[in-house]
Amino acid sequence: MPQSRISVLVLSVVLAALAVFPWFGPPIYFVSLLFMVFMYVVLATSWNIIGGFAGYLSFGHVAFFGIGAYATGLMMKGFHLSPVGTILSCIPAGIVAAAIAVIIGYPCLRLRGPYFAVITFCFAFVVDLGIKNLDVVGGPEGLWLKSMDLPIGITRSILYEAMMAIMVFSVTFAIWTSRARFGAGLRAIKEDEEVAGTICINAPKLKIKAFAISAFFPGMAGGIYAYYLTYIHPDIVFDVNISILIVLMALFGGGGTWLGPIIGAVILTLVNEGLSTFVRAELARIIYGCLFIVIITFMPNGIMEFVRRRGKTEDL
Repeated sequence: MPQSRISVLVLSVVLAALAVFPWFGPPIYFVSLLFMVFMYVVLATSWNIIGGFAGYLSFGHVAFFGIGAYATGLMMKGFHLSPVGTILSCIPAGIVAAAIAVIIGYPCLRLRGPYFAVITFCFAFVVDLGIKNLDVVGGPEGLWLKSMDLPIGITRSILYEAMMAIMVFSVTFAIWTSRARFGAGLRAIKEDEEVAGTICINAPKLKIKAFAISAFFPGMAGGIYAYYLTYIHPDIVFDVNISILIVLMALFGGGGTWLGPIIGAVILTLVNEGLSTFVRAELARIIYGCLFIVIITFMPNGIMEFVRRRGKTEDL
């Protein structure tokens, strides 16, 4: 059997096992842990489209995650959505996040390097402060959402499946990007944007498209996460630690590859869970900072580059 078919078969079995896992009555903790793993895979994979393939390091992607959460919350409140409608509202929530990315992308994507990183970081703070001062979205008190009229185990399982579906969607798009002309154009921009322009690559249009797509998936994930918590607060959905973790995960696994962010998200989500459980928040931030320095200094191309040098992952 060809290796590609074996890989597809193994992947199908793994996905099927993950899909049925919550319906066998495991402890809710493990369902919640896998839910968070799926969510961070979505965030890291989507960030990789603009940060890994195009080389524009955004430190404000948590803003799109929070925007998606609030968009879903407001739609649920304003239209009195049913549980199914609330879950499906993550799609327009993602579209709202993508539209805002297009609006801010036109001026921000003219900047490069540390300037782009700083301006996106500031954007997340501005959105956070703006939400806290808007009474229509709950202001500093946050926004409560009605949960499903179902046992908590079934509710968590349904939202688990929804987040897993978004993860599969985002990873599939990342695989397509890595092999399509769209991804080749982004890689050319990353290598040298001026040279890319001389070979008829419309860099501004391509960057805007990549930025919008990379915001769409966090917006969807934020919508599901809001319903999962049944409570939205700016300090939760605009937490700067989420932005730092997203970048760490993608770079740790290997930016510019479709598999790298998945590996980074799985490993660092488990590390983050351990830190959150056993380490104080202040010390956890120090550890995140040290990890970031180590990755940038000693492993700038991530785990995937280390494996690729041994000739095992040319297609990843």
